Amino acid sequence: MAGFLFNRSLRVKDLLAHLPRLRRYARALTGDRLAADDLVQDTVERALSRSMLFRRESRLDAWLLTIMHNIFVSQMRQAAAQPSLASLEDISHYPASAATQEDRLALRDIERALARLPLEQREVIRLVGLEEFSYEEAAKILGIPVGTLMSRLSRARERLRSLLSGDLLPDAKAITLKIVK
Repeated sequence: MAGFLFNRSLRVKDLLAHLPRLRRYARALTGDRLAADDLVQDTVERALSRSMLFRRESRLDAWLLTIMHNIFVSQMRQAAAQPSLASLEDISHYPASAATQEDRLALRDIERALARLPLEQREVIRLVGLEEFSYEEAAKILGIPVGTLMSRLSRARERLRSLLSGDLLPDAKAITLKIVK
């Protein structure tokens, strides 16, 4: 089945090659391993059912990530009536090689800082920074103008710098300073 041809330009084996990237992006969008797996499955199912829409001259990864983004936005709109909290406890994007304790702490800090970014900023950081899409490709995936993407990316990078340097307090409303005499 891996070599089965759908529309002369989209094969299942080509689609399977992009699963790791789809899983990373889905995890970035949802913040939850199980929800990310569901989103990847929905994306693959939609891609296969609409394979005749894929153009040979297009990048398959960009097409798949666009599908995923659109599904996610639709799901968010549907869930808006019944908001729920996403669990970030399952995050475990650790490198395959043995890391030092400092590396683990730095990675944990980065994951926490990324989780505190608004969704729009997390999306652009992941697409441009992690997945290495060009600004034009990332903007097309998200369905926004390039200028908007660049603005979001700039704000996201600045906010990450502030979060990682400790300039922004975790929850300014919850922190009260006591002076002990």
